[in-house]
Amino acid sequence: MFSGIVEEFATVTKLVKEQENIHFTLTCSFVDELKIDQSIAHNGVCLTVVAIENNTYTVTAMRETLERSNLGTLHVGDKVNVERSMIMNGRLDGHIVQGHVDQTAECIEVRDAEGSWYYTFRYKHDAEMAAKGYLTVDKGSVCVNGVSLTVCNPTDDSFTVAIIPYTYEHTNFHTIEVGTLVNIEFDIIGKYIARIAKNA
Repeated sequence: MFSGIVEEFATVTKLVKEQENIHFTLTCSFVDELKIDQSIAHNGVCLTVVAIENNTYTVTAMRETLERSNLGTLHVGDKVNVERSMIMNGRLDGHIVQGHVDQTAECIEVRDAEGSWYYTFRYKHDAEMAAKGYLTVDKGSVCVNGVSLTVCNPTDDSFTVAIIPYTYEHTNFHTIEVGTLVNIEFDIIGKYIARIAKNA
């Protein structure tokens, strides 16, 4: 379980493809605090630490994860938003994030807001999935590349988020431009509400 409050970005140092899996080796400031089997969200995808060596750690993504997320597009040197699992005795500053990315979305606009930025993303709309809560609502929560954000101006297949300078500088949002694919996780509470409403 995560909160969508990104700790920092890690840098990819090595990629190794093994059959349908990819082993990602990364480095960040808290490598010496990690343990094998620990869960870390990478651009919002929950992955397990399988090795730690020389100030780097390695995680493995399987085929389904690669198909559902943007992890398969990563290259050595790319920056990945990382967050360790939530400590349950603290404040929930973002929203409840599972680390189970639903799909990718494409950035279709970046607009300067005189010190902050508005990013608009478009995703593949599926009416059946939307009925199950896979959608965004105005002022609701969405997780983009592991970052907990508030939705504005949602449509059936797009939404906009506002990014303040701190978030822009301390996450990989500063690398996102028109055409960039990001990972999105819709709000789990919305999914539960949709399920309850359907069965009511």
